[in-house]
Amino acid sequence: MTTHREPLDSVLEAVGETPLVSVQAAPESVPVYAKLESFNPGASIKDRIGKYMVEAMLDRGDLEPGGTVIEPTAGNTGIGFAIAAGQLDVNAVFVVPERFSVEKQQLMAALGAEVINTPTDEGMGGAIDRAHQLADEMDGAVVPQQFANPLNVEAHYETTAPEIFDALDGEVGAVVAGCGTAGTLMGIAKYALEADPETHVAAVEPDGSLYSATKGADPEEAAYKIEGIGTHNPATNELFDPDLVDEVLQVPDRRAHEELRRLASEEGHLVASSAGAASAAARHVAERIRDGEIDAPHDSVVTIFPDSSERYLSKGIYRSFEEWEG
Repeated sequence: MTTHREPLDSVLEAVGETPLVSVQAAPESVPVYAKLESFNPGASIKDRIGKYMVEAMLDRGDLEPGGTVIEPTAGNTGIGFAIAAGQLDVNAVFVVPERFSVEKQQLMAALGAEVINTPTDEGMGGAIDRAHQLADEMDGAVVPQQFANPLNVEAHYETTAPEIFDALDGEVGAVVAGCGTAGTLMGIAKYALEADPETHVAAVEPDGSLYSATKGADPEEAAYKIEGIGTHNPATNELFDPDLVDEVLQVPDRRAHEELRRLASEEGHLVASSAGAASAAARHVAERIRDGEIDAPHDSVVTIFPDSSERYLSKGIYRSFEEWEG
């Protein structure tokens, strides 16, 4: 288990080395382990790419000290970038669709970033367009573009994946993770498949998302409540490589909601809807490994709990499914 045991000089040094914890409801013979990314200083997995990408852009000269990072984001990426920017002498501007968590937007502003909202009905596509427009109007500004930048994948290949494999002595049978930008799953999958090409890799998306179309399915596009994962236009999610994925698992909003509430009441995990979906999918994969339906190299499944439920309390995440705004 990786952990920090010495004093640190900067909050950036606290990024990563998060706990890997058993999901108790998983089959005993095929344990499921969840990486608890709320233990990062900004309380989400996006701290990893914030630190990694800003440092890499400064090292490469793509971004100069005193320059500006402009990123379209649903919130957690903005927090991760804002933490890194504040410690590395960089300004930060974030373009956020209106419907996303008010808590996240308040935290970005508290960290010194400027937050600009775009209409909900324009989705992330509208936020992306607005970010590039702002960058064109401003000297020394760059758009890291988490949806298309290979540094997003590289961050997880270099940090998240090795931590998982170190904790499990390399015995990882399956990787199951939600796909928003797809950077997390792609980085871990590349590392896992290099370690053992037989590792089972499953992407997780909400019902109504369209990632499964890349694997030959014919999903019906629809709105969904789960935040942080899924896509209505796979063409904008340039990092997703279907060749690295064995299957795409769709999880209904109601199932994710049931699981996130169960994780809190039974296992003490205060996690959000994307983690609820990931947990449900990971347990499903573990059961199929147990039953011989999936031939994995090891009897173990790893998933990711990307953030905490606290940023979604204003949306009624622990109320009834009907009251949850999503």
